[in-house]
Amino acid sequence: MSEKRRERPWGPAAASGIGSMPGTDAREAARTVLGSLDAPEHLPHLPELPARGPGADMLGRTAGLLAELYVQLEPSGWRIADRPGRDTRRARSWLGEDLDALEEFTQGYGQQDPARAGLKVSVVGPWTLAAGLQRRSGEAMLGDPGACRDLAASLAEGLAAHLAEVRKRVPDARIVLQLDEPSLTSVLTGSVRTASGYRTYPAVDRAVVEGTLRELIGAHDGPVVVHSCAPRVPVALLRRAGAAGISLDLALLTEREEEPVAEALEAGVALFAGVVPTVEPETGALSDPAGSVGGVRSLWRRLGLSPGLLAESVVVTPACGLAGASPAYAREALRRSVRAARSLADNPT
Repeated sequence: MSEKRRERPWGPAAASGIGSMPGTDAREAARTVLGSLDAPEHLPHLPELPARGPGADMLGRTAGLLAELYVQLEPSGWRIADRPGRDTRRARSWLGEDLDALEEFTQGYGQQDPARAGLKVSVVGPWTLAAGLQRRSGEAMLGDPGACRDLAASLAEGLAAHLAEVRKRVPDARIVLQLDEPSLTSVLTGSVRTASGYRTYPAVDRAVVEGTLRELIGAHDGPVVVHSCAPRVPVALLRRAGAAGISLDLALLTEREEEPVAEALEAGVALFAGVVPTVEPETGALSDPAGSVGGVRSLWRRLGLSPGLLAESVVVTPACGLAGASPAYAREALRRSVRAARSLADNPT
């Protein structure tokens, strides 16, 4: 098992969020996340608030981090620009607000249990970024291999500066990097549509995809989790690329995909199991905590894995981000993740 996979700054029976939260108040979002995931075994995260508008959305937020690449918002989406303009400045301003709020609510963070002072920070991964950002021509950067390489290098440099800033504000935290890659499967299968919508970009070679991810994962000195709430997450590829954790919507996992998950778990990769609904169920109530992780226990039995490793190998999360939830339900979803994780430890079979 690699050092990054062995080094987990969270404990057994851990819970975490995905990233996005509802509303526009950075202080309230930070208060909710840090308050809901306040025990040392859990893994709180830097919240994202896309409801604030352009630049706070997933793509715009990460594009604002890029080194020597700038973006502007066009009617068709985010596009590379010649110089930093209003949209880049706005994205950086939103992120600054988020970091201010994080710093405020993490005073003394990590002093209770330094070995488990994990803090998760999310950015869009290089392939979803390449599929979502446009070149000046209006076509996605994905269509130009050279542009993809330049984008990955810019992301790595900008990300290093961002994580250094997080460490300065929360000096005792052990940073867990999350790469959001919801478009990764589409990139691998050649199903990302061109600007016209009449054709798709060619599938990118799996070795190229894996190599780019491996370089970015290797550049971070802590664990890296790759998240996708899309179907058919390429678990085996992410394991080979060095991911310490794979975050997915467990309801989308098919029987065919279970063997790669078993191989990843046996290799020491953590499963961030998205099991708590992202919006309030129509009944107005969630199932009991044990029921939330019933699918995890069933998967474990089918894979023939040791029940004793269940709570150590699984982090319970909502199925995806909580931006579409009400503030009250977002708090409840995080609390339910905490209770469900505890139930895994109390009753692993």
